[in-house]
Amino acid sequence: MTTSHASRLIAEDLSLGYGDRTIVDHLDLEIHTGVITTVIGPNGCGKSTLLRSLGRLLKPKAGSVMLDGRAISSMKTKEVARTLGMLPQAPTAPEGLTVADLVSRGRHPHQSWIRQWSSDDEAEVANALELTGVGDLADRPVDELSGGQRQRAWISMALAQGTDILLLDEPTTYLDLAHSVEVLDLVDRLHDELGRTIVMVLHDLNLALRYSDRLIVMKEGQIVTSGRPQDVISEQLLLDVFGLEAAVIDDPMSDRPLVVPIGTRHVYGSIGGPQKSRNRSAAGTSTTLQ
Repeated sequence: MTTSHASRLIAEDLSLGYGDRTIVDHLDLEIHTGVITTVIGPNGCGKSTLLRSLGRLLKPKAGSVMLDGRAISSMKTKEVARTLGMLPQAPTAPEGLTVADLVSRGRHPHQSWIRQWSSDDEAEVANALELTGVGDLADRPVDELSGGQRQRAWISMALAQGTDILLLDEPTTYLDLAHSVEVLDLVDRLHDELGRTIVMVLHDLNLALRYSDRLIVMKEGQIVTSGRPQDVISEQLLLDVFGLEAAVIDDPMSDRPLVVPIGTRHVYGSIGGPQKSRNRSAAGTSTTLQ
C-alpha cells in the first residue's frame, strides 16, 4: 500500500444540510491520497451527507470543498468527473440496460463534440469489465443481476471513468455478508493494484475495520476522531459514539481490531466445553449500526 498522505480532497469549515436543517456544522477534513478511508458513525450523523458534498452532489451552506487546490463548486461537471467518481447509495439503472451499456456510461465525462467514442474508450470499458469480474455478464440486463453482481457492475462503471478518487456511499447496502465481502474484496484489490484513493461510508464496524487504512468517526455532524483503525477504535469510543457496550479484541484473520458486542445475552466457556448463558443489561447487539 502507498504511504503517501498528501491530500487532494479537502473540506474547509464545511456546513451542510437540507432546507433550514443543518446536519454537518463547520467541519474540517482532509482525505489522504492513496489510502482507503471509511466514514463511520451512528445513523443520522451526516456520513452520507458529507460524502455527497465531497462528490459535488450537495452544495454547502457554508465553507467549501477543495479538489486539487480549487473550489469544487467552481469546476465544470465533466472536469470533476474526470478526477472523482461517485457511486451513490443503492443506485438504480433504467430497465433493460445491459452491464456493457452501464459501464460505457462511465466514459461520458471524456466525450465532447470534438472527441467522440474511440478505441481508447472501448479499451477502458473492457478493462473495467475485466477488473471487476463482470465481463461474462456484459450482455445481461443490470436489473436481472444478483446484489453482488449489480454492485460490481456499478463499481465497474465508476472505474471506467478513469478517476483517481472513488467515493462509495454504503456499497454493501442490502447485501448479505458473503456479497458484502465480495464487493469489499474488489474495492481492496482496486486500491492495491491501481492505487485508487477510496472514500467509503459503511455501517458494519467490523467490515470497516478490516478493509480501511483510515477511519473517520462522526457524531452529530462533527468528526470525533480519525486515524488508523487500531488507533481509533476503543471500548470507550464505541460507548460514547454509538452507545454500544462491546469488547474490542484482536481479529484472528488480520492485524485489525474486532468489535464483539456484549448485548443482553452472551455465552461463557470454551468451544466444545460446558457453557452457560448470563443476562446483562447493555446498549447494543450488533456491529451493524444504523
